Amino acid sequence: MESHEICWMNAVDLAGEIRAKKLSPVEVVRGVLERIEAINPKINAYVTLTADAALDAAKKAEAALMEGGELGPLHGVPVSIKDLVFTKGVRTTMGSKLLKDFVPEEDAVLVTRLKKAGAIMLGKTNTPEFGLKMLTDTRLFGITRNPWNLRMSPGGSSGGAAAAVATGLGPLAAGNDGGGSIRIPSSCCGVFGIKPQLGRVPRYPIFHGAEILTHEGPIARTVRDAALMLDVMAGPHWGDVYSIPAPGISFAESLEGGVKGMKIAWSHDLGYAEVDPEVRKICERAAKEFSQMGAEVEEAHPGFDNPEAYHAVLYVADHLAVLSSFGPPDEIASELDPLTATILFVGGEIRATEYAKAMFARQELAVKAGKFFQDYDLLLTPTLAAPPPPVDFTDPAGFLKWLPFILVFSLTGQPAASVPAGWTEDGLPVGLQIVGRPYDEATVFRAAAAFEEACPWAHKRPPLE
Repeated sequence: MESHEICWMNAVDLAGEIRAKKLSPVEVVRGVLERIEAINPKINAYVTLTADAALDAAKKAEAALMEGGELGPLHGVPVSIKDLVFTKGVRTTMGSKLLKDFVPEEDAVLVTRLKKAGAIMLGKTNTPEFGLKMLTDTRLFGITRNPWNLRMSPGGSSGGAAAAVATGLGPLAAGNDGGGSIRIPSSCCGVFGIKPQLGRVPRYPIFHGAEILTHEGPIARTVRDAALMLDVMAGPHWGDVYSIPAPGISFAESLEGGVKGMKIAWSHDLGYAEVDPEVRKICERAAKEFSQMGAEVEEAHPGFDNPEAYHAVLYVADHLAVLSSFGPPDEIASELDPLTATILFVGGEIRATEYAKAMFARQELAVKAGKFFQDYDLLLTPTLAAPPPPVDFTDPAGFLKWLPFILVFSLTGQPAASVPAGWTEDGLPVGLQIVGRPYDEATVFRAAAAFEEACPWAHKRPPLE
């Protein structure tokens, strides 16, 4: 098989072909590494490539295959890891010059689980400093670009991860989401990403930051690939006080059945958002598809107020606690991205009572969401309120206009995915957000799989060849 074709195969098919000995792990990894060499300079998705280690792991995977031993569900399948996630023996910079030489002594739990399942790590993908921006650019590694239009951003903070998946630089990517960082780039890059229930994938070890908001999760070109990846990563761990018990079901086995008989809410604005007309049109068309598949779809709003102020208090205060461990603000500010440096000074003005009030408000949002989902199986919204931003967008407060549908579900902690809803007339992807009941990723996956079957997207390829 041509290496170009291998690069566009999904993870489930790759694993199956490898298990059937129709493809070798070495052939797969070499093919993807060749494509990374050709494409990555154009988009800057990978910032640390572990090519030698990946090839060595592929050779061991091939030997295990030939020996006929027990194989994991991702045996020989390439995966990328976001540069916020600890990787043993491989630098993990958090996108910051403060950590440019940091090399962890152990893997994050999710990395350990992916490797145990047979996945082969290709390297680390770009992320803004400490994951704090919706653009993916750093003073350390530069700008990551949107593969559909190099003048646009892939979003953030898992922008390198989503851009890599969208361009065939590996079928699977590990990302995380504390303020949309899986859903934003998935929408911007035309791929599938899911923020699971908070705690579904344990976070250990970590640099503490947005600890009560951040969810680890998969980004992939297909729903089935993401479900399989989450099956591997999910489950409790003693190192994360927020981790939750295993779901008791296989997400990869829960994709069938469609949406017939489901009661689904659609909201184009959650009652407070301003939405780009083309984005609204594309997402409304996608929402109507669920009706055609047999679901009962009606317009309804959970009754939220815009939660951006509450989210900002929690996010800024938590990151200030991280940054303060590196030294006094005046001593480290010059090493930081301007937005990160601002947090050093603004965050110090947040009072304990403000933080507590934000936590109270978060609980109220969760209660409103819980009551709303007594009547609905799912909620559909646009993922972002506008198409992908330009790479040179510089107004920190201005980013909020993209995020009215994102932040609230980071606060409530319930599962939310972004599926490609369509493309603008300018050829930019637009995402539809599918929000599930608390702890119910399975229904989100099932609905996303039904939509993917009705309106497939994985065959679409960015114009980078």
